[in-house]
Amino acid sequence: MSVAETTSLFVIWSVTGLLLEVPSGALADVLSRRLLLCVGPLLAAAGFALWVIFPSYWVFAAGFVLWGVRGALTSGSLEALVYEELERAGEAERYAGLMGRASSVGLAATASAIGLAIPVFAVGGYPVVGAASVVACLLCSLAALAFPEHRTAAAADDDDEPGYWAVLKSGLSEARGNRHVSRWLVLSAVAGAIWGALEEYVPYLGKELGTPVAWVPALVLLVWAAATAGGLLAGRAERVAERPFAVMLLAAALALAGGALSGELAGFALIALAFGAFQLADVVADARLQESIDGPSRATVTSVAGLGKEAVTLLVYASYGAASTMAGHGLTFALFAVPYVVVALVWGRKSPRP
Repeated sequence: MSVAETTSLFVIWSVTGLLLEVPSGALADVLSRRLLLCVGPLLAAAGFALWVIFPSYWVFAAGFVLWGVRGALTSGSLEALVYEELERAGEAERYAGLMGRASSVGLAATASAIGLAIPVFAVGGYPVVGAASVVACLLCSLAALAFPEHRTAAAADDDDEPGYWAVLKSGLSEARGNRHVSRWLVLSAVAGAIWGALEEYVPYLGKELGTPVAWVPALVLLVWAAATAGGLLAGRAERVAERPFAVMLLAAALALAGGALSGELAGFALIALAFGAFQLADVVADARLQESIDGPSRATVTSVAGLGKEAVTLLVYASYGAASTMAGHGLTFALFAVPYVVVALVWGRKSPRP
């Protein structure tokens, strides 16, 4: 596979997610969300199996499409299902803490899988790694069946439109017309997407500062550990008032810029603290978004946030590639602290009226 071919596969993966994010969210408001959470991982399992059994460019492309569909089906469905089931039990205030712990477990599991892949690949090569990937997806599908779900399919509106199109219109209308929802849609997209994209470039910043290659994984692990801690603290932070939270975000943005511009390895401690705060803000923003939604199209609205994150992530990738070639990695990291300053200022403002 050439670099161009590999890049084209990533484009196929991203475009699939972008095109299907919102339509799949509406589907989750019409059909069983638990069903979509069960089917999504099965599609990814099929893609991973095809990669190993029939390795070729077009099979890789098909696998990325299946993986992109999986992401679209589960994005929005999970958040909507968890929030509404907690709300039904009278425990909606637990949402931020629960999702924060879930995100932390996910980060820790990914880091563990990366470490395990090294000896497993050395012993069994691609077939064993592929089999492990398929098994993980099957377990994920089974886990989805354990979710409770108490809801009925969305009914058609007064104009006798099909339920799907009515739900899609309702969700997009709320995302556009409800100022509370619009505010948290934007803040959620920016808070989570920027640091998630920057994390991919931590090794490059470490090498720019003269870090031996053998120690670069330790820097990545430091950042992941901080992000995990940020997710675990989300439950407590969700109760913090807007102004103090905005001050925390502003301090995190300054820490990111200061750590990146320090020219010292010790600066990575500041970067890690900043990423932990950004992950915390991402979870809290999602909780605020769920609280703001009052229409029947919760998964659709949540998928709009997912679409925003995908778009911001692609924008960060493109911007970083252009800026880092001219300014270096340290200055580029610092420049991406500016959007977080804006987020902090908006977060601290009084919420608009409905």
